[in-house]
Amino acid sequence: MRLTQLRSFYAVAKTGSFTKAATHLHVSQPTVTTQVRFLEESYRVELFHRRGKRVQLTPFGEQLMQLAQQIFALEADAVSLLKDSGELRSGQLRVAAVGPYHVTKMLADFNEHYPDIKVSVSTGNSRDVLDRLLDYRADVGVLAQLVHDERFLSVPFSKQPVAIFVSSQHRFAGRRSIKLRDLQDERMIVREQGSTTRKALELALQSAGVTPVAVMEIGSREVIREAVLQGIGIAAVSTVEYIADPGLHLVSISDAKIYTYAHLLCLAERRSTRMVSAFFDSVV
Repeated sequence: MRLTQLRSFYAVAKTGSFTKAATHLHVSQPTVTTQVRFLEESYRVELFHRRGKRVQLTPFGEQLMQLAQQIFALEADAVSLLKDSGELRSGQLRVAAVGPYHVTKMLADFNEHYPDIKVSVSTGNSRDVLDRLLDYRADVGVLAQLVHDERFLSVPFSKQPVAIFVSSQHRFAGRRSIKLRDLQDERMIVREQGSTTRKALELALQSAGVTPVAVMEIGSREVIREAVLQGIGIAAVSTVEYIADPGLHLVSISDAKIYTYAHLLCLAERRSTRMVSAFFDSVV
């Protein structure tokens, strides 16, 4: 059975006439008659009682009509879903990011343009983000570094200054800014290897010939913050990630331009898809 044959049957049942069904479907009457007859002869059933120019469903035809109504209602729902998704009136965008700080403004910009799209966000390290994109578990990703891989399309989104935060008891707490040389032999709590904040600061320190003392290496922003509050050492932070606290003080570095960057990326093969394209266009 072809869907066109069932559609002809459905049109005849709805209009009560082969002629009206043909007009509704924009085909010839013989076409409709042939398709309905094919169903009856192929399955050895009687679908209509013919009464002159009018037709009436048989009991079996009534049963098929109920199923046909469900089928074409589902078809209409599917068309509506596809149309709404194509016009971004419904659907879901999955974002993978290295942290909530880099992605918040992007989400706000996207939501302003497409308020009906549901957005889900997963966070993890850079490898997690790339894996989610490769496995199609995420549509777009946000990293703090540029990806040199032809499978991905990556564009810069923003940059944030790197500053130093200290406890309110530290000697820097009374200052608005410091110079790189002030960090010589200073006890520092550093992020794990691979952290873009750590890498940006280390390059600046190396260029200036300044060597702090790394007293701890911690992979959690929250734990680093607590360690600084306890006076164990000071730490570097991207200013977008800094959370103010009465026990903390943020100081800028006046003699060096140190930044971290946010990059938006997706699989290169998916850049032209409607949802991904809309996200890039709304935030870049």
